[in-house]
Amino acid sequence: MTATTLEVGTELPALQLPPISRTTLALFAGASGDHNPIHVDLDVAKSAGLDDVFAHGMLSMAYLGRALTGWFPQRQVRSFGVRFAAITPVHGQPTCTGKVTSVEDGLATLELVVTLADGTTTLVGDAVVSLD
Repeated sequence: MTATTLEVGTELPALQLPPISRTTLALFAGASGDHNPIHVDLDVAKSAGLDDVFAHGMLSMAYLGRALTGWFPQRQVRSFGVRFAAITPVHGQPTCTGKVTSVEDGLATLELVVTLADGTTTLVGDAVVSLD
């Protein structure tokens, strides 16, 4: 995307992901090194007062990073940050969206959000990308 195709308010194409499976959680635990059992062990999750296991927050951030680099080449990303707003339960189906909030001096600022099919916002963030 370039400065000529972006303006404030431009909505970036949504990235809809498949529902989070137990297999996805186990694979992400192995890949990330985050083996906290609350993400993969139902008994541990229930002992913590939860109904079931839930996705690693960094998995949601990784999905949002995937969306960001699908919209803009990695070399254009100048900053990327998030705040975790809610858990993503197993079987939750995340969708990553982005909107341009400013375009100035060859840089675009983006508002980023991950939501579930039920409307729950699980992650909010922002990014700055170069438009050269």
